This record gives sequence, C-alpha cells and structure tokens, in this order.
Amino acid sequence: MVPRVQLPPEIQLAQRLAGNEQVTRDRAVRKLRKYIVARTQRAAGGFTHDELLKVWKGLFYCMWMQDKPLLQEELGRTISQLIHAFQTTEAQHLFLQTFWQTMNREWTGIDRLRLDKFYMLMRLVLKESLTALRMRGWEGRQIEQLLELLTTEILHPDSQAPSGVKSHFIEIFLEELAKVGAAELTADQNLKFIDPFCRIAAQTKDSLVLHNITRGIFETIVEQAPFAIEDLMDEMEEEEEESSSEGDEEEEDVSSKKLFRKPPKGTFCGMDPDVGEERPEDNEDDTGTVLQFDYEAVANRLFEVASQQSTPSLNRKRLYKVIRKLQDLAEGLFPEDDIPEKAYRKLLKGRRERKAKKRLPKSRLQSKTGRGEREAPAADPSSRSERTRQWQGTGADPTAPQEQHGGRGRRGARKRRRRPQAGAKVPGCQEPDTKKKRAQKSKK
Repeated sequence: MVPRVQLPPEIQLAQRLAGNEQVTRDRAVRKLRKYIVARTQRAAGGFTHDELLKVWKGLFYCMWMQDKPLLQEELGRTISQLIHAFQTTEAQHLFLQTFWQTMNREWTGIDRLRLDKFYMLMRLVLKESLTALRMRGWEGRQIEQLLELLTTEILHPDSQAPSGVKSHFIEIFLEELAKVGAAELTADQNLKFIDPFCRIAAQTKDSLVLHNITRGIFETIVEQAPFAIEDLMDEMEEEEEESSSEGDEEEEDVSSKKLFRKPPKGTFCGMDPDVGEERPEDNEDDTGTVLQFDYEAVANRLFEVASQQSTPSLNRKRLYKVIRKLQDLAEGLFPEDDIPEKAYRKLLKGRRERKAKKRLPKSRLQSKTGRGEREAPAADPSSRSERTRQWQGTGADPTAPQEQHGGRGRRGARKRRRRPQAGAKVPGCQEPDTKKKRAQKSKK
C-alpha cells in the first residue's frame, strides 16, 4: 500500500478556499488568517513567492464561487484585510505583488458576469494597501517601495498587466488615495504619489494608457481644484472659530473645559442636527474631501518629463495641454463653470448684478425711461387717422368710412380674389399649347 503524501498547508488551504460549499470556504478563510499570523510571527518564518501564489490562487477562486453582491463585498473586504495579518513590511509587499500577478494571469479568463466583483476586489486591496501606509505614518521609504511595486506590476510597459487591469487601476487610484489620506497628506506627498504616472505618461507608446492617465489623473486634479480650495477655506474658517471659542473660554475652569463638547454644526443646545437642517452627508452631490496639490510643482514635474528628447511627440503634445491648465490654476485662473461660491463670492455678486440690470422688467424700464409718456395728453385723433391711412395705403381716401374689422385683429377679414372667367384672357399669361392647336384647326 502506497503511503499518502502529506500536502503542504498552502495547497490544502487553497483547495478548501476553492470548495463548492460556502461554509467550507468561510472556514478556510478564517484558518488562513490564523495561519498567516502564526507563521509570520516566527523569526525564521515567512512565505515564499510560490507559496503566496498558491494562496492567492485559492483566494481568487474563493471569490469566483461567491454569489450575491452583499456577500461578495463582505468576502472582498475580508480578503483585502489579510494584508494586516502580515507582521513585516516585506511580507505585505510580497502579498500585494502576488495578488497583482494573480490578477494579471487570470484576467483573460474572467467572464463579463464576474468582472464587477473582481473590480471591487482590486479597489479594496488598493485601499487596504494605502491604509497600511497610513498606519505607518506615511513614511517616505514605504511610499517609494509601494509605488515601485505598483509601477512594476501594473503601469510599466514591460509588465504583463492587461489593458482592463491598467485602466481600472488608473481610474480608482486618486479616488482611493483621497478616501484614505486626504485629511493627512501634504501637497509634496501627493506629488510623490502621482510621480510614477508622470513618468509613464511621458514614456508609454500605448495611446490608451496615455489617455487614461491624462484623463484619470491630471484632468481629475484640474477638475477637483475648486473643491480643494473650498476645503482649504473651510479649514481656515474652522481654525478661526476654534481660536475665537478658545478666547471666550479662557475664564472657565479646566474641569469644565474637559467636559465641554462643542455641538455639531446646525444644532441648538445639543439638539439633534436632523431637526430643521439636513446633514451634509445626506447630500448625494457632495464630492467629499479631495487631495491638495501644488499645481505649479505638478506642472514643473510634467514639463521636466515631457520635454525630454525620448518623449514621443504625441505624448508631449498631450501633456503640454495639461501643463497649460495647471499653470493657469497656479496663477489663480479657474474655469468659470467650476468656480466655487465661497472662493469667488465677489465675482459672482458682480456678475449677478450685471445680469439683473440686463433683465430688468418692462415696468421698471418704463418707469425709468418713460415718465414723460405717462404725463403726456391723450393722443390726437388725427394721428390715428394718419396711422390708418398708412396701413390702408397711400391711395385710400381718409374721409371714407372705415370698415369695422372682425375677430382677426387689425387686418380684419381677407378679401376674396376674383377668378377669371373661362374665356377671359389674363394679361401676362401664356395660353396652353392644346388651346393654340384647337384654335388653328378651327381657322382651317
């Protein structure tokens, strides 16, 4: 009897993760998390590249087998949060690297009915990888390592990433970065995050990648500029309110300061803010917080990479258009459709006044221009006769009695035209050829 070969734990977990029963798959995900924590805590432990590829193979088909959108979202969140079970940064980066390699390898086999849940999985994994950076305080070295990994596996022309993976990653990058770090990241750090896109946009020979980066990164920055200014002004107003409240509370005791809690905006004496006012979170059109950028620095960096001799002419031409927009933003010139009211209240006020002057009602125009017309005497009947004479024509007799017009306004009923009789000849009209032939036969 041949002894049974003991399979490695990674293969056993992968087989259970791809099982047919949901209970088996859920139990395998929980065991995988415990196994990762136990193995990465050991000094000599850790995973190899091939072992994590096998783990991700099982996780991929675990997501493949999952039905129902809510359960898919829950499973995607659970899988993406496995990155926090790794104890070292190197192990986390290896976990992310094998994930993107698995997506690149399996992407062409995904049917259109399963695309949405894998789009969601990519978004969640990217969000958790940025969250891991935030937990480490946005260290510069960690940011560089993550960006190098993403560039090598997805954005670089030599990578094996399909066009669908590249397009979706470019589309969601700024959005997920804003969700995780918009309140903490500075303009210099944000420039570091978009630096790989600047380099790839100048080097790539793929027109689709160039279009997606230009549209999804740089033009998005330009479009969000007014909202970024609004966020800055809101922060300045909050700081002013806090400073004024601190000045008013200097006379109070330290104990009362600790217990005091400022009620939320829109409340009165701690009442529910829902009473009498809507919360800003309930507004569907709210764009949320956006990333802050130094537009002049972004324009300079783009110009540096676009002006190189190795940059294709199509890329240079497209990037120069973006550079002009960024330079306009640095000088304070915004598209008129995107001007925020708080930032340009005076400009909007002057514009409204000019529009109001142009759209004055007729009553105001008559009161301003025609006061003398109100005080003028009644119109002379001779002027009325002159008007009727002009209307009826110069040959009409002014002393002739005027006909009372019917219900057709000033013109009245139209006169019927006389039709010529059958034998009558109308001057200026030619007879038909048939009549001419009949007349010639009668003469003969």
